[in-house]
Amino acid sequence: MAGKKIIAICQSGGDFVTNKDGSLSYNGGEAYAIDIDEQSKLSDFKSEIADMFNFSSGSMSIKYFLPGNKKTLITISKDKDLQRMLNFVGESSTVDVFIVSEEATARNFSNMPASRSSRTTVSEAVVPVVAPINGVVGINDGISQLDMGMPNETPLDCMPINMTDGKHYKAAQVWENTITGVDQRFNSFNEFREALHKYSIAHGFAYRYKKNDSHRVTVKCKAQGCPWRIYASRLSTTQLICIKRMNTTHTCEGAAVKAGYRATKGWVGSIIKEKLKASPNYRPKDIADDIKREYGIQLNYSQAWRAKEIAREQLQGSFKDAYNLLPFFCEKIKETNPGSIVTFNTKDDLSFHRLFVSFHASITGFLQGCRPLIFLDGTTLNSKYQGMLLAATAADAEDGIFPVAFAVVDDENEDNWTWFLRELKSAVSTCSQLTFVADFQNGLKRALADVFDKCYHSYCLRHLADKLNRDLKGQFSHDARRFMINDFYTAARAPRLEGFQRAAESIKCISPEAYDWVIQSEPEHWANAFFGGARYNHMISSFGEEFYSWVSEAREFPITQMIDVLRGKMMESIYKRRVDSSQWMSTLTPSNEEKLQKETAMARSLQVLLTHGSIFEVRGECVEGTFVEVVNIDNWDCSCKGWQLTGLPCCHAIAVSECISRSSYDFCSRYLTTESYRLTYSESIHPVPNVDRPIEDESLDVAVTITPPTKRPPGRPKKKLESIDLIKRQLQCSKCKGLGHNKKTCKEP
Repeated sequence: MAGKKIIAICQSGGDFVTNKDGSLSYNGGEAYAIDIDEQSKLSDFKSEIADMFNFSSGSMSIKYFLPGNKKTLITISKDKDLQRMLNFVGESSTVDVFIVSEEATARNFSNMPASRSSRTTVSEAVVPVVAPINGVVGINDGISQLDMGMPNETPLDCMPINMTDGKHYKAAQVWENTITGVDQRFNSFNEFREALHKYSIAHGFAYRYKKNDSHRVTVKCKAQGCPWRIYASRLSTTQLICIKRMNTTHTCEGAAVKAGYRATKGWVGSIIKEKLKASPNYRPKDIADDIKREYGIQLNYSQAWRAKEIAREQLQGSFKDAYNLLPFFCEKIKETNPGSIVTFNTKDDLSFHRLFVSFHASITGFLQGCRPLIFLDGTTLNSKYQGMLLAATAADAEDGIFPVAFAVVDDENEDNWTWFLRELKSAVSTCSQLTFVADFQNGLKRALADVFDKCYHSYCLRHLADKLNRDLKGQFSHDARRFMINDFYTAARAPRLEGFQRAAESIKCISPEAYDWVIQSEPEHWANAFFGGARYNHMISSFGEEFYSWVSEAREFPITQMIDVLRGKMMESIYKRRVDSSQWMSTLTPSNEEKLQKETAMARSLQVLLTHGSIFEVRGECVEGTFVEVVNIDNWDCSCKGWQLTGLPCCHAIAVSECISRSSYDFCSRYLTTESYRLTYSESIHPVPNVDRPIEDESLDVAVTITPPTKRPPGRPKKKLESIDLIKRQLQCSKCKGLGHNKKTCKEP
C-alpha cells in the first residue's frame, strides 16, 4: 500500500460507552477528516488535529480501535505507532481516530483501564476483573496479552491497575502521572512526598522510605525483591527538589494499599472535605466505602472517623482555637446586641469551665409577653470536647418555644446549675412570681431553692415517672408497672383532690409500696390537685424540644460557631413569627381563639344561678347525670379548675360571663392574646460578624489563653432520656412466677 493515502476520521468531544458484550462504542462529539500516509509524522498529525479541535498538541491523547476488535484501544504516542496503525488498517481507505484531551480523560475513560504508552503496541483492553489478590485488583492475573500474528512482536506486558467497571478510576486517572521520572522538580520535599503518595495509590503499590531527611529521600517498593525505587535530593544552589534516579520497573503484583500504611487521616480528610461540606452527616462507614471504591484504599471505622474530624476542622476551623476566641466573641455579642448578658468562666488552669448567653431580645420578649413560666433542661454535647448545654425556655402565647437563656458547661451538677440560675436571675429579675418546670435531680432542686427562694418548682413529670419505673423494676411485671405508670400520670393531671385520690387508690390496689412512694414524692410539686403555681397545663421540662433539635444540628461545630448557629436560628424564628402574627386579626392567638370558641359552644346548654355577690352556680347535664359547678367570677375561679389550669375561661365561666353581659375575652389571661405574642417578638437578635476572626489578628487583645475543657471521657456518651412511655419487658419464670430469670435458670426445686 506504498504511497496510498488513508482518511483518518478524527473524532472528539464524545464518550466511550461499554456495551453488554464488552465492546465499546463512541457517542456524540464532532468529527473531521485528515489525509495521512506512510510519510506522515505524528507531530504534523497532532498539529493539524490541534488546529481543528482547538487543543494543545501536548495535551491530547490519540487512540484507535484494532480492526474487527471493538474491545481494544491502541494509543499512538510516537511515529512508529502511527505507521503501525496504517499497517493494521490494511486495504481499508478510512480509520476512526479518537482524540481525547487530558482535561477530559477522567470523564471519557472512567469505565476503561488507564492509558499508557508502550515500547511496541499498547493494549488497553477492557477485560473481566479477577478476584483481588493482596488488596490489588488484577487484570487477567496482571498480564494482558494481544497476539497480532506478527512474527517480530511479543505479548504486551501491562501493570496491574486498580480499576475495572469504573472501580478506582478517580485516583488512577488523576494521579498516575504525578511522578513522571528523572529530572522532575518540586518546590519542597513535602510536595514530592505528596506526589509520591498519590502515584503509589494510582499504580497500586506500597512503598517504604530507606532515607528520609531534609536533604534526600530514597524510596523503594515494599514488595520483597521488587526493583522499583526512586531517589530525590535538593538541586544544588537552589531550594528545588529534583528526582535524580528512578527505576520504573515493577516485578511485584502490587501490595495491599491500606490506610494505616500510606493513606494518612490527614490525606483522607483533605479528600472528603468537599463532600462533608455538602453532606454534614457523612458517616464514617460511607467514607470508608467511598475511599475503597474510588481509591482502592482500605479504611477501618476509627480511621474514617478521625479523617472526618480532620476534614471538619479544615472546614470549620480549629475546635481548640475557638476557646481562645471566647473573650472576643462575648464582647462582639454585647457590642452587636446591647443589653445582652454574656459571661464565661475558666478554671484555675485557665481551661474552659462555662459560658452563659442571654440575648437582649430574649430577655425583653420574656418580660413583656411570656407567661412567668420557665422550663429548665439540659442536653449532652456530643462534640470533640463534649460537655452539657443547659437551657431556660419559655412558652409564647401560642405555646411556641421561646429560648430565654442557655449555657455551655463542663458537666450537669449542682454547682453549674446554681451558677446558671444566678445568671438567669440577673437577666429576668421581675416582680412576678416565677414557676419552673424542671427535674429535681442533679442538684437542681437545691439550686432553685437557693437562687429563686420564692418560686414554684414543678417537678418534671417525665423524670419523676422514670424514677418511679426504675424503683419498681425487679419487683413487678411489665404489665403491672405499665398500669402503675399510667395511674401515676392520671393522678398528676387530676384537677381536683378526689381525682387524685382515685388514681392513687388504683396504684395501691397493685402495690401498697408503690402507693407509699407516690405519697412520699411530694405531690405538692407535681400534682395539679396540690400545686400552687401556674403551669398552664405544662408538666414536662423538655418543652423546648425544637430548641434542642437546633442544638443537635450545631453541636458538631467549634464552640463559637455553635453559639452563632443557635443565635441565627433564634434570629430567624423571631423574624418569622413577627411577620406571621402581623396578619392575625383576633384578640387571642389562633389556637387559643379556637379553644375559646369550643368552650363557648358548650356553655350554651348550661344554666346559671346567682347565689351571692360574684359567686354563681352553674348546672348542666352529662353522661353521669346532672352536675353543679361553682364560679367566682371576680376571683377567676371555677370548681372544675379548668380556668385556673389553662388561663382560658372554662365553659362554666363563659356561661356566667354571658349571663352578666360581659365578654368572655375579659376573663382570658393576657399572656394568651395576640398583643402579648407580638410583644414577645417585638425585638430582634442582630448578626455577630467576624465569629471566626483569627487569633493572630493584632487588633484582638486576648489577655489570657483559654484552653479546651478536660479531654472527653472514653466510650460512647450516654444518651439523654427521650421518653419513659416504653417500658422494657422483664423476664418472668413460668415455673415459680419469679422475675429476672426463666424456667431454665430457675433454682426452685
